[in-house]
Amino acid sequence: MIRLANVEDALLIHEIMLSVFEEYRNIDVPSGTLNETISSIEEALGNGSEKALLCFLINVPLGTVRFKFGEKSLCFFRLSVCLEARRRGIAKSILSWLENYAKEHEITEIWCRVRISIPQNIQLYQSVGYTVYLVK
Repeated sequence: MIRLANVEDALLIHEIMLSVFEEYRNIDVPSGTLNETISSIEEALGNGSEKALLCFLINVPLGTVRFKFGEKSLCFFRLSVCLEARRRGIAKSILSWLENYAKEHEITEIWCRVRISIPQNIQLYQSVGYTVYLVK
């Protein structure tokens, strides 16, 4: 089950993100995710500057993603799937949910930023039809 998160889900979103992004702590430029707080997520969800999804399997939270709207675009970030749940199609299900949500809201473009140094993430997005653009 995938659903929109609410402010009360900030702790759960934070826990999933930190558990996933911990593996990137020691790369050249660590992810800013590791510095985020529950309060910052609560604030963003509460003031409407961003939204989030949670993905559950038999009431166990396994994934999350956060996103924002532009004029005619949706930018997603912090896509996180628990390590023990990877390679089960959860990330692809989350992306599909986002794509349907975008269509319902007449959004014509979906994008995210991905580190070129993490090829498995680039492969995921390419496998579902996203185009990779290098930005300097």
